[in-house]
Amino acid sequence: MNNKIKIVHYINQFFGQIGGEEKANIPPRTEDGPVGPGNAFNNALGEKAEIVKTIICGDSYFNENTEDAKKEIKKVLSEVKPDLVLAGPAFNAGRYGMACGGVAEIANEELDIPVISGLYPENPGYDMYKNYAYFVETTNSAAGMRNAIPDMVNLITSFIEKDGDLGRPEEEGYLPRNLRVNEFADKRGAKRAVDMLLKKINEEDFETEYPMPDFDRVDPLDPIENMADTKVALVTSGGIVPKGNPDHIESSSASKYGEYDISEYVNLTSDCHETAHGGYDPVYANEDPDRVLPVDVMRDLEDEGVIGKLHNKFYATVGNGTSVANAKAYAQEIAEKLLGDGVQAVILTST
Repeated sequence: MNNKIKIVHYINQFFGQIGGEEKANIPPRTEDGPVGPGNAFNNALGEKAEIVKTIICGDSYFNENTEDAKKEIKKVLSEVKPDLVLAGPAFNAGRYGMACGGVAEIANEELDIPVISGLYPENPGYDMYKNYAYFVETTNSAAGMRNAIPDMVNLITSFIEKDGDLGRPEEEGYLPRNLRVNEFADKRGAKRAVDMLLKKINEEDFETEYPMPDFDRVDPLDPIENMADTKVALVTSGGIVPKGNPDHIESSSASKYGEYDISEYVNLTSDCHETAHGGYDPVYANEDPDRVLPVDVMRDLEDEGVIGKLHNKFYATVGNGTSVANAKAYAQEIAEKLLGDGVQAVILTST
């Protein structure tokens, strides 16, 4: 790649300078040259590369009409035949990250076009699509754009200079892709393992060749001894909301949760509630929302004296593609509200 390479840039409606959430349902459109942050990329890359086309698509449209969006984007990429696709950066915006990942899958898997993007590590788009793109680590918000652009430009430059043959993540500055490659080592595996063990015993720095995932450890509370005196609440990631979804909770990569009063409901019906979730077939949940949020059964248990009381509010969000950071933030807020209302136990339902 000695000549100026062609890049197609994918961005959402906000960075495409079309609008905010009110324009999140726009289908893909293509503009000539760079748009928005693409201008900064173009200027920084100089004579090395040029953004020849920019694809702009609404975050909601891509995530709710994924196959149609992919089909249109694939058509553009097939016609332009770029040397590289640039996506984002999307930071920790869940729907945007999922869209960037979806574009990467099309380009890499179906058209054999390499992709460079930028995401916060907890963005669900990274975990789902890390095999399809080189993701540069960004901060969790667009406030980090000033650092994200030069970091991505550095990786693009390295990609050009090395004719697409990038080195390891720690050498090049992209997030691990969970891809295995064969390489020759100076020492046998047994020798390397013993060396690492000795360093660990001597409390010296060492680098493992097989890092383990870092899972949260949550110690369970003691069991409830008397359910008949216990106030119980319902919380769901299955997307059950009042009819019409008044808080506009997204069907994927939810940016919020809802708090809803059920004090007047003995059970939930299709006349009053529905699901906003986009990750499973909604037919049965919409027919009888109690299948996801069992208000009817909880009322029976309340009447029978099995539980002391059902809390008069339930909390709902959509777990589909929602980032771990957002989920933790929702949980913290919901837990504090439940504790403030004297709730002693929670039944958490999903899909």
